[in-house]
Amino acid sequence: MIHTQLGRTGLRVSRLALGTVNFGGRVEEPEAHDLLDHALDQGINLIDTANIYGWRVYKGHTEEVIGRWLAGQPARRDQVVVTTKVGDPMGEGPNDHGLSARNIVASCEASLRRLGTDWIDIYQMHHLDRTVGWDEVWQAMDLLVTQGKVRYVGSSNFAGWDIAAAQEAARARNSLGLVTEQCAYNLVTRHTELEVIPAARAYGLGLYAWSPLHGGLLSGVLGKMATHSAVKSAQGRALEALDTQHDTIAAYEKLCADHGLDPAVVGMAWTLSRPGVTGVVIGPRTRRHIDGGIEALTTTLPPALLTELDTLFPPLGKGGPAPDAWLT
Repeated sequence: MIHTQLGRTGLRVSRLALGTVNFGGRVEEPEAHDLLDHALDQGINLIDTANIYGWRVYKGHTEEVIGRWLAGQPARRDQVVVTTKVGDPMGEGPNDHGLSARNIVASCEASLRRLGTDWIDIYQMHHLDRTVGWDEVWQAMDLLVTQGKVRYVGSSNFAGWDIAAAQEAARARNSLGLVTEQCAYNLVTRHTELEVIPAARAYGLGLYAWSPLHGGLLSGVLGKMATHSAVKSAQGRALEALDTQHDTIAAYEKLCADHGLDPAVVGMAWTLSRPGVTGVVIGPRTRRHIDGGIEALTTTLPPALLTELDTLFPPLGKGGPAPDAWLT
């Protein structure tokens, strides 16, 4: 497993993060524990979850699943970097969502109980809350860091200017601020290249791409559908995108076959190769999915293939960061 430094911090993390969004409803607890064991055995030390995950069973279920796994062998807690998220609604009350100081602190306490741990390594804001000022957000986050309940703070699904605003507000408080951004990024979804990646790089944030296969769209969906083996790739965002990108995906799968490469490996290897990308979050349902991610880590795509991928999935404008991407 390849480990790297997380942005400007001294924290070392695996370039593959084990995403747990499928734990509960798609992956039952015994299988989830097996996946966690396999990931740790392969050197994956970054476990990504959120307080809302497990909603197919009940909100918070996934954190409890991870907590029971950690409790099974207490030494595991020092071997892994646990990240969870705050912001999505966890109840019906008016203060059960968002990034108010009240909800940040209360949600952290609840996540700690479910995870059965004394600290969260990276506490991420799941989404921006435009109703709350940064002074309030950082007051709450700084309190949790001072108390030792949170080690680092991260963001998820932020725009580039939101990263900048958050960092400047943290700087004014002499706080470390954000250390990581987690965002959607893959061959199909490339808008991240315009503003988010440049902002993350400028402020020294590590960047993890979630959905590197666009919900399975880039995993060989057409071949799987032909053999009736498609599961996640035959639903959700993958199925929606397939309506408008069927011919492109067919050409993509043929291109991968011509190069003798698995489409899922190509999709992840491409994202991992992009400037500014620390790693990818995979959401495995089987050990094979984890092994495919590890294969992508060690796969170098030839320049000719990269050029062909840019032709099939062109970047926005001229490519690269804004504003150069659209200057005439």
